[in-house]
Amino acid sequence: MPDAEAPARPPDLLRPRGSNQVGMRQFNERTVLQALRVHTSLPKADLARLTGLSAQTIGLITARLEEDGLIVKQGRVRGRIGQPSVPLALNPDGAFAIGIKVGRRGAEWLLIDFTTQVRERLAISYDFPDADELLPAIAQHIHRLRDGLGPLAVRNVGAGLAAPFQLGGWHRTLGLSKAQADLWNQMDLAAEVRARTDVPVSFARDTVAACVAELVGGRGHDLKSFLYIFVDTFVGGGLVIDSHLHTGAHGNAGALASLPMQPARAGAGAALPPQVMAEASLWELEQRLQAQGLDTTAAYDDRALQAPFAAATQAWLGSASLALAHAIVSSTAVLDLADVVMDGSMSRALLQALLDQTRAALAQCNWEGLWPPRLHGGRVGAQACALGGAMLPLHANFAPDHDVFLKAG
Repeated sequence: MPDAEAPARPPDLLRPRGSNQVGMRQFNERTVLQALRVHTSLPKADLARLTGLSAQTIGLITARLEEDGLIVKQGRVRGRIGQPSVPLALNPDGAFAIGIKVGRRGAEWLLIDFTTQVRERLAISYDFPDADELLPAIAQHIHRLRDGLGPLAVRNVGAGLAAPFQLGGWHRTLGLSKAQADLWNQMDLAAEVRARTDVPVSFARDTVAACVAELVGGRGHDLKSFLYIFVDTFVGGGLVIDSHLHTGAHGNAGALASLPMQPARAGAGAALPPQVMAEASLWELEQRLQAQGLDTTAAYDDRALQAPFAAATQAWLGSASLALAHAIVSSTAVLDLADVVMDGSMSRALLQALLDQTRAALAQCNWEGLWPPRLHGGRVGAQACALGGAMLPLHANFAPDHDVFLKAG
């Protein structure tokens, strides 16, 4: 539970600013903040042009935002005609948020500032999470990151939790007992964390959060629509359509781990077909390394492509690339997207090798009746889940509408 002495209440400037709370004025404030988030810095004249607000309104809004510490003036820019312009930008110390990734192999905490730059990172690893140990640790590290801000702690707007919907899923594959799996699958993880902290906590599926990070800070600046694939201990993904995150009816769009690798066989006793997760997850690479008596944690770092790990990694690359190509073709047949973005929690060198082999596998697929998409590497990397989680409370407090914080431009 949180300490008996609660932290000071955040000032009014960090309360939600939006049309459904306090009216059009603060909705316009959010619109101005979003324009600065997308374009990094802008003079008042450009803000007026981009937002459609009058110069007088922009002047009033930016004066209040500067007074509230959410934006700052930058150095004057002298042009060839007229008076020098003064660009405005988000104040990095204007607000903070905490992102938490809870995974099957480890947990991670990030503290980000108002410009989404990472200020501090904490992490722990485990074979599989123990609820009695992990839940108190989540709250402890949230408080540590917030309180470490000192006087700026009141500018922390919340925490975003990113985790699988069913942390105990595929328990036989993981070697877990049914009791262990049921404990996590029946737990409302977000509610458990909220009960242990006075910091507001929001929740998203882990790979959806990673997709948010890529949309806001990565390929989303260039691509309007794409299928997102994140290769972690398990594999998953997300879906972006017209620069908006599309989560589906159950928040589970892009759940590529569950995609069957082949049609089901007839007959009540027939075995279920394998899923993409069985071939394209880093769990499978761990098992290959373990079978050779090697350190399984090498799957997540630069050692994976070095001796003595390289042989197992190359074998995994062969099977994983075929499974991912199958997932991409199947998704293309349904979605007709022109672009696919792939990232993961492995080293950048291993990601590049996986991209190269997946492109080769895609070239061997049957594309009759389809247009093959372009395959891109993600730009965010292993911290994508925690970073996307941290972006959720920033969205809740400063986005002008439900989706616009997730728009790339």
